[in-house]
Amino acid sequence: MLNKNVETFIGCDKDYLAAKVVLFGAPFDSTTSFRPGTRFASKVMRGDSFGIETYSPYQDKDLVTDTNVFDAGDLELPFGNTQRVLQEIEAFTANILDDDKVPVMIGGEHLVTLGAVRAVSKKYPDLHIIHFDAHTDLREDYLGESLSHATVIRRVWELVGDDKINQFGIRSGEKEEFVFAAEHNFINKFNLHGLEDVVKKLAGKPVYFTLDLDVLDPSIFPGTGTPEAGGISFSELLNGVLSLSGLNIVGCDVNELSPVYDHSGTSTAVACKILREILLVMEARA
Repeated sequence: MLNKNVETFIGCDKDYLAAKVVLFGAPFDSTTSFRPGTRFASKVMRGDSFGIETYSPYQDKDLVTDTNVFDAGDLELPFGNTQRVLQEIEAFTANILDDDKVPVMIGGEHLVTLGAVRAVSKKYPDLHIIHFDAHTDLREDYLGESLSHATVIRRVWELVGDDKINQFGIRSGEKEEFVFAAEHNFINKFNLHGLEDVVKKLAGKPVYFTLDLDVLDPSIFPGTGTPEAGGISFSELLNGVLSLSGLNIVGCDVNELSPVYDHSGTSTAVACKILREILLVMEARA
């Protein structure tokens, strides 16, 4: 039994036993390859979430009246021990799954996804992945390290296998990563085209959705560690998230907000708003 967190993401203060969705933060960025700072995302998002409404005019739903989301707060993670960080994320996610609830994680860098997917794939062996990102994240290693935010989807592929990962918005990576993706995954470069067909294909199957916010163009979302020009718009991302509403989403994460690189707070506001929409989508299927 988890205890109520004092500071919650707006509207996510329901009782744990009644909750269908459990939100938690994984403040870890020790393998960040360019600009660190994503460890602060979940805390800043909770504070800034009170600048947005709980009601979504896009979905005509409200986080207060139409959802049962429990915010468990942030995990206390050891920054110098990547293996242990992943183990703790996996264990926490497994506890949520054991209680028949759906985990939604706020990163942190993208490597935190691996810990959650380890737990989710054990409960759902036929797990499929939908991945929005600017980067392929399919390197075998980065500077000799196999555990990195640049290798996370390669490690996920090792868990789920061929034809289970669907990547969208990708516009950066080594040539070998794109070759690997074409051989083992579904990859759509630059935008979210083809998502509707993937959603139809995955109907009824367990799906994990991982959103790296740098899929957005940095003119919209500068507050990230590895900004990459040429990204999608907020409206495109929003429509992509809403299109997932019919899927059996059994786990989700939102990662790579680094609020220190956008002093205006715009990037955090964008992250909060898209998380609100994701939670409403998750509640609809939970």
